[in-house]
Amino acid sequence: MGLTDFADRRLCDRVAIMSRGSVRTVGEPQRLRDALGANATLEDVFEHYTIDDTAVRGAYDETHPRPAVQPTGLADINARTRHAAVQLKTIAIADMVVRKLRHDPTELLTRAVQPALWLLIFGQVMSRAHEIDTGGLPYLKFLTPGILAQSALFIAIFNGISIIWERDLGIVHKFLASPTPRASLVLGKALGGGVRALVQAAVVMALAATLGVRMRMDPLSLAGLVLVVMLGAAVFSSFSLIIACLVKTRERFMGVGQLLTMPLFFASNAIYPTAIMPRALQVVARLNPLTYQIDALRILLLSERCSLPHLGVGIDIAVLTAVLTALVVISAGLYPQIAR
Repeated sequence: MGLTDFADRRLCDRVAIMSRGSVRTVGEPQRLRDALGANATLEDVFEHYTIDDTAVRGAYDETHPRPAVQPTGLADINARTRHAAVQLKTIAIADMVVRKLRHDPTELLTRAVQPALWLLIFGQVMSRAHEIDTGGLPYLKFLTPGILAQSALFIAIFNGISIIWERDLGIVHKFLASPTPRASLVLGKALGGGVRALVQAAVVMALAATLGVRMRMDPLSLAGLVLVVMLGAAVFSSFSLIIACLVKTRERFMGVGQLLTMPLFFASNAIYPTAIMPRALQVVARLNPLTYQIDALRILLLSERCSLPHLGVGIDIAVLTAVLTALVVISAGLYPQIAR
């Protein structure tokens, strides 16, 4: 109540009242009081806009009816302005993630080791074995899009651990107390994970080019590649946020993350076509978002066409977008649980 006393003494021109992470009203102190009645105080205004219990609210409203006209302020912002505000908040959260990367880029260097080993060792060995039908493509060329998607997966799947650190530092509580939509908090993290995945993709592409893999470099293909990499990374970043909200500790999160990464990778078309999988595993591969990301990357990245069936870039992007939307909705609903 110290803040209401501060405003009652006319030491501020405008007051914003927040409850459960949303702004309930904004306006001049005198105007807010007048809207409730001649003898209303700012404490009455504060209680009027922050009582959430239905029974208490009903009893309170009998003696303190809501005004017919709400005070002007943020409630008057039109839908277009609110949409722009959500976008700006999403970009601000993503910028925070990218800033961490600029301050400590060593994680990207260490994460690049595993894709390099897959291309340099596994790719070179399997290229000489000629045991896997790649639809007429050299195996190393067939493998490159899969390893590119794998590197993005490994970056994104551990992105959720950041909110556990932020909770321990008190940052999550500040986010939840702000009017930032939960979807912006989740999408911002996902967008930041997508930017990190792009850096990793550039490293894999440079290494593949060094090994003699010819790739398409026209602007349209590169634009599609950027979109697909960011979409795939956003999907698994959102998935990792769901895991973090459920397990709530760093130790459990690392265990679950390590448990999921390799099954997701092997139950996809990253290192072999789905046609040679057992039927049960083919069903799992069709449900795996990584399969659709790799399918799109093969079409966009490789200069040669293979005889293996493809779903098409349009279908791949539509599936990734649908999965991302569902995961964002779920993770936005679970986000407050991380603070409990």
